[in-house]
Order: sequence, then structure tokens, then C-alpha cells
Amino acid sequence: MATVGLLHPGEMGAAVGGCLVSVGHTVLWDPTGRSRASTGRALAAELTGVPFDALVPRCSVIFSVCPPHAALDVARRVAATGYAGIYVDANAISVATAEQVSAIVTAAGAAYVDGGIIGPPPEIAGHTRIYLSGPRATEVLALFGRSALQARIAEGPLYAASALKMAYAAWTKGTGALLLAARALARAEGVERTLLAEWALSQPALAKQSERSAESAAAKGWRWVAEMEEIAASMTSAGLPAGFHEAAADIYDRAAHASAEQTGRPSGGGRVRSGESDPPSTLDTVISALM
Repeated sequence: MATVGLLHPGEMGAAVGGCLVSVGHTVLWDPTGRSRASTGRALAAELTGVPFDALVPRCSVIFSVCPPHAALDVARRVAATGYAGIYVDANAISVATAEQVSAIVTAAGAAYVDGGIIGPPPEIAGHTRIYLSGPRATEVLALFGRSALQARIAEGPLYAASALKMAYAAWTKGTGALLLAARALARAEGVERTLLAEWALSQPALAKQSERSAESAAAKGWRWVAEMEEIAASMTSAGLPAGFHEAAADIYDRAAHASAEQTGRPSGGGRVRSGESDPPSTLDTVISALM
């Protein structure tokens, strides 16, 4: 069994760590400066908290599972220790950013494995996969055994896993932003009710899907901004138009700011005092922020 480092376990990272623990590995994380929520998730996943300086020398493999904008900083911090094990970047980053991460960690002596996670936090087998690429990818794949997270090799070049993640998220998260923009346009032009009626006839799933997209944008838009920017950079690198995902980044940024401003208002499930109107729904808050 291996000793694995995990930097820094949010909802997804903690679940990945829990999968490794479930098949017998020791998973270390650094609780310094982390929130109570992060600590609770780490404890629930049975991760072992140790200071960063003690974590790195004990680990044969280190996973970086963090918001895309932090991927380079995490790599630099690990490289500064002279880490010489396997470094797995499993973040939603472009091939160009993955190349930078690889250059940082390999210059310090580590081996780089590219990773991309597709699906929700892996709590039930069969719903989430981690794709891996690079010369030592099979060693990382073997760590997951029969855990709830299915590990697969992404066939192709060194950064195939990141390229796959970019192409996949271009659709799943990109279309969510497009759907919100379409509904905001209809509201701005005074035809939202008619659009919903037409959706009920020809696209019956879209009304509920737009509500789910708004919930997701409000909760996770702050980290999807950088992911959309990474996808836009990937499109540019491939000679494809980048404007769609640049716009998606703007949509998620507006949604995240609107959600932050709404913090502290009465929840939808609470009792509203006499004389007060019902608080706005998440959908209304997000759509208003886009207009």
C-alpha cells in the first residue's frame, strides 16, 4: 500500500482521497489554513492531516486536486521541496497549463502524470472516472483498485487527460452557461413566458435544466470561471474560436458575484414575516445578474 499526498481536498478532492483510503492507502493532507468544511470532509474521508513540510517527504505520489487557477501555485510549492516522486495534476486545466505544471515539477526531480476527472465526487461506483496519461500513468491507475473512482488511461500524447477534460467540460459546463444566457435574453426581451411554453412543447427538459444550471452556477461558478478560461485557451491553441467559452466565463463570474451578494438573505424554506415578499429564487438571482 502507498502513502499518497492530496493537495488540497475540496469536495472532489476529499472524495478522491476517500477512494484511495477505501482500498488501503494512507492519504495525507495539510489542514493548515483550511476551512472547517474542508476539515470535516477530510475527517469523513479518513484522511490524515499533517503539515505540508512533513507530508511531501512521506509520499510516493502527490495528487493536486484544486481550483484551476491554483494549479501552478500548488506545483511550485511542491517543486520547491525537491519532491522526486510522482506528481499527478488532476485539475481542469488546458494542455498549455499542464505543460507548465509538468515543467515545474519535473525540473525539481518529480515524474509528471496528467489527470482529468469526469463526473461528480466519487461516492458511488460507476459514476466518476479519472483519466490518466503519461509514461507512469499505469502506476497511478493501479492505486485505485476496486474503489468507487474508476481509473482509465487516456490514449494519446502526454497531456491527453487534460485535453479530454477540456473537450468534455466544453460541452457540459459550456452548455449550462449558454442555457442561462438564452433564458436571460428571453427575459430581457419580455418573452420568457412564451419561451417556457415553447420549451414545454418542443424541449420539455430545458426549463428544469435551466434551473439546475442556475443552482450550479451560483454554487460553483467561482471555480468554473477559470475552467472556462482554460477551455478558451485550449480552443485558441487548436485554432478554434475561443469566444464562446470566454463568454461562459463571464456568465459564471456574474453568477458567482450575484450568489455572494445574496448571502444572508432569508432562505427559500424559511418563514417570511408579514409584509415581506418572498426572497428571489436562485434562478431569478442568476438571470438578473446576467441582464
